[in-house]
Amino acid sequence: MKLLIKLFRDIKQSAGQFMAFVLVVAVGAFFYAGLVTLSDNLSAYTKGYFKEHNLSDLNVYYSQISKQDVAGFSEIKGINKIEGRYTFDAAQSFGEDKATLQIHSIPANNEINTPAIIEGSIPSIQGEILLDSHYAKEHQYRVGDPIPVSANGRDFTFTISGLGENVEHTKKNEIQDHKTYGVAYIAEESLTEILDVSSYNEIMIDAQEGYDIDSLGKSIEEQSKQLPYLSQVSKERTFSYAQIKATIHNNGLMSKVIPFVLFLIEAIILFLAMSRIIDSQRNQVGIMKALGVHNRSIMLHYMGYPVLVSIIGSILGFVIAEFVFVPLVTASNAKAYSLPGIQFTLSWLSIIPPILFSSVFGMLSCYLSGRALLKERAAQAMRPKPPKKTKKLFIERVPGIWSAISYSYKLILRNIFLNKQKALASSVGVAVSTVLIITAFGTQTSLQKVADQVEDVYTYDLRVDYKIGASSDTAEVPSGIKNRYSLSTFPVEFIHEDEKENATLVVTEKENNLIHFFDDKENRIALADNGVLVPQSYADNYRIREGDTIQLKFTSPELKNKTVDMKVLKITTQYSNPSFYVTPDYLESFGLEYSPTSLVVEANSSTDLISVRSFFEQDQYVDTISDKNYLKKTAQYILKQNSFIFIMFIVSAVVLSFGAIYTISSINIYERNRELATLKVLGYQKYKINRLIFTENLILTAFAVIAALPISGYVYSFVVQALSSTHQQIPDKLNIFVLAVSVSLAFMLTILSSLLLRRKVTKINMIESLKSVE
Repeated sequence: MKLLIKLFRDIKQSAGQFMAFVLVVAVGAFFYAGLVTLSDNLSAYTKGYFKEHNLSDLNVYYSQISKQDVAGFSEIKGINKIEGRYTFDAAQSFGEDKATLQIHSIPANNEINTPAIIEGSIPSIQGEILLDSHYAKEHQYRVGDPIPVSANGRDFTFTISGLGENVEHTKKNEIQDHKTYGVAYIAEESLTEILDVSSYNEIMIDAQEGYDIDSLGKSIEEQSKQLPYLSQVSKERTFSYAQIKATIHNNGLMSKVIPFVLFLIEAIILFLAMSRIIDSQRNQVGIMKALGVHNRSIMLHYMGYPVLVSIIGSILGFVIAEFVFVPLVTASNAKAYSLPGIQFTLSWLSIIPPILFSSVFGMLSCYLSGRALLKERAAQAMRPKPPKKTKKLFIERVPGIWSAISYSYKLILRNIFLNKQKALASSVGVAVSTVLIITAFGTQTSLQKVADQVEDVYTYDLRVDYKIGASSDTAEVPSGIKNRYSLSTFPVEFIHEDEKENATLVVTEKENNLIHFFDDKENRIALADNGVLVPQSYADNYRIREGDTIQLKFTSPELKNKTVDMKVLKITTQYSNPSFYVTPDYLESFGLEYSPTSLVVEANSSTDLISVRSFFEQDQYVDTISDKNYLKKTAQYILKQNSFIFIMFIVSAVVLSFGAIYTISSINIYERNRELATLKVLGYQKYKINRLIFTENLILTAFAVIAALPISGYVYSFVVQALSSTHQQIPDKLNIFVLAVSVSLAFMLTILSSLLLRRKVTKINMIESLKSVE
């Protein structure tokens, strides 16, 4: 009981040091609880959401297909359920603003891609429409309101029967723009009124569990020979599903990498600090031994300190995550995806790993530091360690230099070089903190670079994507265009030995100067007719080099699932949506037909751009149009969606750094109480003593920063590599600005901790400190 009282008394006497320890642990617990919650909750929710609303495994598109033909497909092996529907685009105008509604018909007994109703009901009669809730919120629509739309050259007015979201549209587009793009559902009876059709142009397939989708796709294509078949897309290839799976994958990586790095740094700080604390309480250990306290009880007493720090710090980090991380994640997720009813709730189990990890390292440091001291006899432990033999420093041997140094700096240099282990421990703590700051700022800068590259790569004014079945080769183009180039995108499977991975192959002319490619040194790369441009992310993951041969399999059934071997022309840095690029001539050399589906254009002037855009907007074969503003929004969206985690990472790095520097500096002052008291007795002014400590801390920080700079490059590369994947490349180059800001911040934190510790120096009791040896 008395040892417990002593523990709390020690904490009270060094409350600032204890709180610094708590903050160090809280940072690790904060990130661990938050990121694990984000990853686990999002993964569990989407898995249940996709299953509950039966996301289709395969969507097949036709110019037109009858209900009888759809029913005939149900006998194909591997199909569990099949439903037909008609999908078309409608337009809405809001003054000068325009919006597009993608409208789907709902089958009578809908069991695939069923909508999640938020308010109202599913449309059951002609003239009713189910509107997606985000689009309705943007335009202030409510259940029962009329909604005018234009389709097929005619104007119609529907009545909103309900608001909802659908599992197939969890992400609508790159920037999740609900204002200009929405989704709606109507009863089949309404099709005859709008389009004068009673057939379908799309079928949704729910495959039998475990059945191969590629084989199923081939069977459907084979049976569609007599039908106006267009194409098919598997679930994994849909934009919405692929995006959310990529997010879950990246979040899973972050939930492992970032907490691991923070826990590792936290462990180093705890280990260094606890070792110094026990060493500084050598006299108290001797007194406890003299009073008959068992060695095991003394050891457990000191181990109680890091355990208490771990418990309080982990609880604090958990609570902060609940009130800071969870609301930010909830808001960010709501902007990124349409997932009705998703909630992010912290599990109390997430508090256990930080407690265990911190406690184990704290207790280990206590054991390793205290076992040698506990072996000593009580009288020996009560005495201070005998002073080390003083030797002349190297600088003292240089004639004329030592005598020119002031007395204060002589004290500083002697203290540093005569206590190399303590100085090294202090420097290691500061170095580790500096590495963390550099890594945090470097990662945020890399994220900015990812966003900036979008505008550097794509320099066209407009990108026009045509509907399925239409080709940009035969499409009409208006006047006022300076440059135009066609392109086509193919879903492929990258094959490397026994590994397979979904990828995208883009085909465009080698003369296309509206899409730029860069190598790792930011030099321009050109397309050629004798090879493929490979993304750096794939090259890094599979160790691909220029001149190698890679294998790609075309997964579209219309391309007969052909597998080709392509020569690697160059490796390109593609931070967002990395794709393989070839020319039409190189594609056709494999016996594959090139049918462009998109067009990128550059207008003569801003005036011409208006008329060019207007022309494409009126083209019935055009599916979507994107421009430079959209690219800028996409880049900023990428930055905003991820920046809050890295901003918190930077803040946490600063807190960790301050905690480490403050703690180690505080221990340094405690260990030097007698020395500082002697200086005060000899008439050394307070400001000179403070300056002495301040200068020494700055020198140690300078040494630590010099050591941290090369180490930070390796740590930063490790973090970037861990967060990168084949579908996401993060630049791994630190720039001078990041290093300068990080180093400056390390010195600022040292200065701040020195200022806060001035009070500790002032409170040194001269008589008590000088008589402590007696």
